[in-house]
Amino acid sequence: MEISVNSLMVLVLLLNFLALGFSQIGTVIRISAFQGVLLAAMPLWLGGDLGGRMLLLCLVTAVIKGALIPGMLFRAMRDVKIRREVEPLLGFIPSLLLGALGLGVGLVFAKSLPMFQGQEKTLILPGSISTILTGFIMLTTRHKAITQVVGFLILENGIYVFGLLLLGTMPELVELGVLLDLFVCIFVLGIILNHIQRAFSSLDSNNLTTLREKP
Repeated sequence: MEISVNSLMVLVLLLNFLALGFSQIGTVIRISAFQGVLLAAMPLWLGGDLGGRMLLLCLVTAVIKGALIPGMLFRAMRDVKIRREVEPLLGFIPSLLLGALGLGVGLVFAKSLPMFQGQEKTLILPGSISTILTGFIMLTTRHKAITQVVGFLILENGIYVFGLLLLGTMPELVELGVLLDLFVCIFVLGIILNHIQRAFSSLDSNNLTTLREKP
C-alpha cells in the first residue's frame, strides 16, 4: 500500500511541475483536472473501511474536479478566445525552480511533524505542502485570470491531500465542507472573470489597475 501511495504522489508532484512549466492554458486546465481525479481516487488506495458515503464523495469529487470545473474554464477560454499565458510575472523556468524548492521544503518540514503510524514513510505530507505551494505560485505570478483559477484549484488539491492524513478520523462532513468552499470560490471567480471580460475584452488581471478612482 505504501509503495502504491508513494507512486501516486510522485505522479501528483510531476503534474505540479508540468502545470508550472506549460504556457498553453488548455493544457494546464487538463493537468489540474487529471490531478483532481487522481486525488479523488486516492482514498481507495489508502485502504480501510471507507463506507458508501465516502465512496460517493470520491465519485462526486472526481466529477467536479475532472469534468464540471474544467468544462466551465474551457467555456470561458472559448468565449474570450485566449490560448496561452504570455509573459507571466515569474517566468516558467524560475517557476519550476521555485516549485522544486517548495518540494524540498515539504520534505524537510514533513520530518518535523508527528504522524500516525505508517504515514511517516509516505509522501502524502510533503506532496501536500508542495501542491499547496505550486497552486500559490500560479495564483500569484500568472496574469490570466483563468490560469489563476487553475492555481486555486491546485492549491485546493494540496489541502485535500493534507486532509487524507486524517482519513480514518475526519468525518465526511469536513470534506463536504471543503467542496462547498470550492464551489463558492469558483462561482465568485466566475463572476470576476465575467466582469473582467465584459469591461476589457480580455482576462488579463493587470487591467484591474485601471479601475482605481481618479483624483
